[in-house]
Amino acid sequence: QVQLVESGGGLVQPGGSLRLSCVISGSILSIYAMGWYRQAPGKQRELVATITNGGATNYADSVKGRFSISRDNGQKTVYLQMNSLKPEDTAVYYCNANLRLTVRPFERADYWGQGTQVTVSS
Repeated sequence: QVQLVESGGGLVQPGGSLRLSCVISGSILSIYAMGWYRQAPGKQRELVATITNGGATNYADSVKGRFSISRDNGQKTVYLQMNSLKPEDTAVYYCNANLRLTVRPFERADYWGQGTQVTVSS
């Protein structure tokens, strides 16, 4: 069984910062791309940032220059540093990882965390 557990969400004032973490646990052979997505009320889930296992990153235009994604492969963790937060960043943030599991060594699949709420408000 695989688990992705996010943490670090909360309430922050506009202009503030938060750092999200996502720890992956379970019988994992390989971790490929990892990423963060978000879903605001009444909207579809959207990509925030991704990072490959080689360290290449990709960001949504709305967060470029403000957010930074990083990963620690040894700790099976992906981070999202969010600075200069805006009210429009309010959403549930989800961790995503493309994994190969020991129980299915010839397959790769995407797995999701349960999400962590980020609220930006004064």
